[in-house]
Amino acid sequence: MEFDMDGLLVDFPYPQIYPEQYAYMLEIKRALDAKGHALLEMPTGTGKTVSMLSLITSYQRKHPEVGKLVYCTRTVPEMEKVLQELQHLERFRDGLRGSGRPHRLLAVGLSSRRNLCIHDKVAQESERESVDTKCRSLTASWVRARAAAKHDVETCPFFEALEAHGTDSALPHGVHTLDELKELARARGWCPYFLARHAISFADVVVYNYQYLLDPKISGLISSSLRRESIVVFDEAHNIDNVCIEVMSINFREATLQACERNVGRLYADVARLKRVDAQRLNREYQALVHGLATSGALPAGARTDELRANPVLPESMLSEAVPGNIRRAEHFVTFLQRVVRHVKGRLERCRDEGSSVVEKPARFLAGLQQDANVDAKALKFASERLRSLLRTLEVTNVQEFQPLTLVAEFATMCATYEAGFTVLLEPSDDRTPSLPDPVMQLCCLDASIAIKHVFERFQSVVITSGTLSPIELYPKLLRFRPCVVRTLTMSLRRDCICPLVVCRAADQTVLSTRFETRSEEATVRAYGELLIQMAESVPDGLVAFFPSYLYMEEVIRMWADRPNAARRPTSGGAPPAPQSRRLPSVLDRVLEHKLVYIETPDIVETTLALENYKRACDCGRGAVFLSVARGKVAEGVDFDRHYGRAVLLLGVPFQYTRSRPLIARLEYLSEACQVSEADFITFDAMRQAAQCAGRVIRGKTDYGLIIFADARYNRPDKRNKLPQWIRQHLGDEHLNLSTDMGVLISRRFLKRMAQPVSDEDQQAVALSLADLRDPVRIREAIAKTVVS
Repeated sequence: MEFDMDGLLVDFPYPQIYPEQYAYMLEIKRALDAKGHALLEMPTGTGKTVSMLSLITSYQRKHPEVGKLVYCTRTVPEMEKVLQELQHLERFRDGLRGSGRPHRLLAVGLSSRRNLCIHDKVAQESERESVDTKCRSLTASWVRARAAAKHDVETCPFFEALEAHGTDSALPHGVHTLDELKELARARGWCPYFLARHAISFADVVVYNYQYLLDPKISGLISSSLRRESIVVFDEAHNIDNVCIEVMSINFREATLQACERNVGRLYADVARLKRVDAQRLNREYQALVHGLATSGALPAGARTDELRANPVLPESMLSEAVPGNIRRAEHFVTFLQRVVRHVKGRLERCRDEGSSVVEKPARFLAGLQQDANVDAKALKFASERLRSLLRTLEVTNVQEFQPLTLVAEFATMCATYEAGFTVLLEPSDDRTPSLPDPVMQLCCLDASIAIKHVFERFQSVVITSGTLSPIELYPKLLRFRPCVVRTLTMSLRRDCICPLVVCRAADQTVLSTRFETRSEEATVRAYGELLIQMAESVPDGLVAFFPSYLYMEEVIRMWADRPNAARRPTSGGAPPAPQSRRLPSVLDRVLEHKLVYIETPDIVETTLALENYKRACDCGRGAVFLSVARGKVAEGVDFDRHYGRAVLLLGVPFQYTRSRPLIARLEYLSEACQVSEADFITFDAMRQAAQCAGRVIRGKTDYGLIIFADARYNRPDKRNKLPQWIRQHLGDEHLNLSTDMGVLISRRFLKRMAQPVSDEDQQAVALSLADLRDPVRIREAIAKTVVS
């Protein structure tokens, strides 16, 4: 349907719209009109993506001065979902187009070479780094130059064909998913990866990963052409602060520094060889560096300056500075790197020998580097870019080989660039395996706003949205921005299709909790096992259980797999029983009587295979249990809709490992700089992860599912009140402080009620029709029921 929203004609590809969708679109429009940022929480499964796309693309049509929509997702499946929703919207618009209607949108998704490459030899590589290396070996400018002079050098025919067409190699208008982009590129003989990168400059909608905007090593290459008027959306952004921390943090161990020494030796040899055979090339690079025109060597000065302006690693004040003289010449720079590597390696060796941790500010680390190795901090600011320039000059295609040295150069550059918001941490071993000497040095980013600051400053409208942002008022503090729109929306339902329960104790009154002091006790593990057995018996089809961590999951599964000795019963004559070799079935044996069991592992391939078999078991009616981990792949990006997930079981509260030294440093910084207490942040982070796990089973309003919070701590108001409103609105007093038996009883009643036939029409009673949208009173009443804050 088409409807008017405060003077904006909005195309929406469904005959009715839910009140929360209308309210959500209205809040986005207010932010765009105000040319400001928005922070919006909208429940999972309520059509958030299609609402966003409908509103913003309609806004682009009315306001041509608005730039492209840059839609950032976390995973490739999420990217594909966005493009598919946009295709559905465009098909609806095709039916409306007549004389005077605007042309179709051009939308494209950009992913890594591994996901887009169609070259037979390159695409067969399984590792992303290997694909990137082989691609560069076929597409680098010097490789192509040699191929033009000699015919015995192999290049990529798809890249060459794309380059031959130049500006004519434009994508036709339409929405191109990754698979469709590859098919189109294969039909034309073009490279889909570079075609997508080329299309970014003129596409109406661009969909790609967070890192393409947040990671300073990538954003300058991919996103430098985006205009200020572009609209940026970070979807599923409940963990965006953690993403910002990760992209700005660096860590390495002794093995990395040993590889750095080999890298330095290789650079010495390559520079000496190049001086003998082609000294002019090194001289050209030197002259460019003297004049400060380009620090990467091969790009035009103006283009490179624009690229650096988009790179938050190098502040604006550095762009006009020339590279320091002591690192301009290649041989001097290699010696400079060698001194840095030796100093860092010495620090790690002392840390290992002394067995004590060191925490210091970057300024103190730089002072020690200056004193020990006579390395100037100003030169360190250019170390990362200077190394890239040298590798390009030396025509290195296997950049991955020099990744260790690149990592240390980036570490040095970051230390010299930022005075606040970072800490340098040296540890003699991993804090989870203290008995194993393995020293690590980390540059820990403590301030999430550093990575995203340039996004807020560069683009006039940034929308951060997710189904789990509660408590929403913390995000402006963590990211240090001022949104002009902050809203939490709830879910309008015809029936209560969500049943959250807080189960605090087992039938024998054993307290359910994953507190560190009691979580490994036999009684606690047995109580969790009994709960899983009863839920596997009661819940049809799929059941997903989430543990707080991989280590705890492995520990519990081992205990569940052990078979206890059979109880010895006295004989009728009162004589003591004879020894028995029979053993009682284990917890896993008893679960397997009702459902198959699959387990998430850190290995992505294994987990993907387990998920496929889990869904196959649900499809054939056998039913299955999937044991997974909060913060893992399954919790963050896999949907268990319909029969794939009739219940989610949270075995404990997913707190972070609170003895982690980087986390301790971050908590101290948040308390001092952001006025966020340590307890508030720890609880906030755990509850958003719990809510994210809970949302895996509710993917639409005709779907239904149980959410079992199996930990006594969920019964406390300070924990429970930090859950999203779409969960709390169903969490009545009768669902709190339950025993396992009561939880199972309520679950069975809920599942029996939900199993009755339901149709989409049953849900339409809460939706708004086109006639409703023309009634201001009806709209106000509907929105009032969905807007929480």
